[in-house]
Amino acid sequence: MERPAETTWRPPRACEDYLSEFRHCKSFRNRFHHFYAYGTALSCQQWKVDYQNCREWESHRLGEAKDALQKSERMRLAEQGNFTPVWKLRQEPPSDWHRPLDQEDQQN
Repeated sequence: MERPAETTWRPPRACEDYLSEFRHCKSFRNRFHHFYAYGTALSCQQWKVDYQNCREWESHRLGEAKDALQKSERMRLAEQGNFTPVWKLRQEPPSDWHRPLDQEDQQN
């Protein structure tokens, strides 16, 4: 007999990972850094909600907790896609990659 997908699904992270992220987010050092770098206060509430949903899924297999975790992870991944990389990635090496570097130009 085949098991339903509801019981075989696992959260994308361990529940302890959500709790660890929440604790890191709430730390004084992290909050200070975020305020210094971005000028805004950091909200850590989503990590706490994700941890609670993960524990609900682990203990009661609630579908609402599963859906909330999936939605949160999708939003987190979409947020990461909003940032452009600092460096433009090359598709191939430069045409003169084999030539020696000019030592005089590098010392100045």
